Amino acid sequence: MGLDPQLLGKGEVVVLHLRTHVKALIVPVLLLLVIAVLSGFAFAIPLVAGWDWLRWVMIVIALVALVLWVVVPFLKWLTSTYTFTNRRIITRRGILVKTGHDMPLSRINNVAYQRGPIDQLLGCGTLVLTTAADQPVTLNDIPDVERVHVVMTELLFGGDDPIQNPQARDD
Repeated sequence: MGLDPQLLGKGEVVVLHLRTHVKALIVPVLLLLVIAVLSGFAFAIPLVAGWDWLRWVMIVIALVALVLWVVVPFLKWLTSTYTFTNRRIITRRGILVKTGHDMPLSRINNVAYQRGPIDQLLGCGTLVLTTAADQPVTLNDIPDVERVHVVMTELLFGGDDPIQNPQARDD
């Protein structure tokens, strides 16, 4: 699944199409397990006669928690993408309300990345792009941020076009 080719300009080529790192789903998966375990215990407890409505309340609470803490974060992760082309960076996100931002590569002056200890373990990081207006744009939780940093640097400052000359890169 990538960006619709109709959204690309003439001669524009997708270099990278990414989602945020899967670490965004760690907490929702843990919450899914907690909700499943608690629901199992709640349904295993025998109820006193006349308290059958309590099971329906527990079902509703479990479903609401499941939707808010598991399904919504998963859909946010699924619908958030970063697309790097040979001309611009395209960000898209949103479940019901879609938002997007396009930044021409010509406005970017500097590319940097940051990786904390957990990011190093998980293989992700934050890409920091400084624009012509000196306002940094941060793209959080980029998978394999060092490789993306190299590709961005080649697109912006390298003499060899990584699209036209794939041997110029050491992938």
